[in-house]
Amino acid sequence: MLAKKKKLTRKEIKEDKLVTSYYKMRSFIEDNSRTITIYAGVLIAVAAVVFFYVNNKRQNNEAAALQLARVIPVYDAGSYLEAIEGKQGTNVMGLKKIVDEYGSTENGENAKIYLANAYSFLGKWDDANKYYEDYSGDVDLYRATALAGQAGYLASKNQYEEAADLYFRASRMSEDNAQNPDYILKAGINYLNAGKNEKAKEMLESITKNYPTSTAYREVERYMAQVNE
Repeated sequence: MLAKKKKLTRKEIKEDKLVTSYYKMRSFIEDNSRTITIYAGVLIAVAAVVFFYVNNKRQNNEAAALQLARVIPVYDAGSYLEAIEGKQGTNVMGLKKIVDEYGSTENGENAKIYLANAYSFLGKWDDANKYYEDYSGDVDLYRATALAGQAGYLASKNQYEEAADLYFRASRMSEDNAQNPDYILKAGINYLNAGKNEKAKEMLESITKNYPTSTAYREVERYMAQVNE
C-alpha cells in the first residue's frame, strides 16, 4: 500500500522556491561570469566618469566665482576695458577669460552678462549681443538682462517689432525686477516705431495701471500722445 503523500506547508513551499531561485541564480552567474564582470567594470567606469565630471564642474564653478568676485569691483568702477581684459600683473582675470575658461558653469554664465554689459558700455554692440545671446543660465534677473540686451541691439538695427517683443519678454521674467517698467516702456516705444500702435498703447496703459510711481510712468503721456495721433 502506498504511503499517503505529505502535504507541504506554506513555509516549506516558500523555502523550496527560495532554494530553487538560489540555485538558478548561482547557475546563471557561473554561466555568465565573464559578461557580468564586463558589465560591472563598465558600470564602475561610468560612475567614475560621472563623479569626476560633477566634481570637476563644481571646482570650476567655485574658481569662476572667485575670479568674478575679483573683477566685479573693476567693472563697478566703470573700467570696462580693464574688466574685459583683466589687470596685468595682478590676480584679476578678465571677464572674457573667465567666460572662455568657465563659461559652462553657473558663475561662468553669470560672467557672460557682465562681459556683454561691458562691451555694450564701450559701444561694441556686436560683441555685446554675442554674449547676450549666448547666456543660458537660470538667474531670472540675468535672463531678463540678456533679452533686453538683444532687444537693444535689434532696435539699433531698426528691427523694432522684434525688439519690442524681446523687451516685453524681459519684463515677464520676474515680477520683482525693478527694471520691468523700463522694459515695458521700451517695448511700447519700439511697437510705436514699428507702427503697431495698439500694442504700443497696451504697453503704455500697463505702466499707468501697474507702475504709477516708476520713472517710466513720467514718459507715458508723451508717447501716448504719439499713439493717438
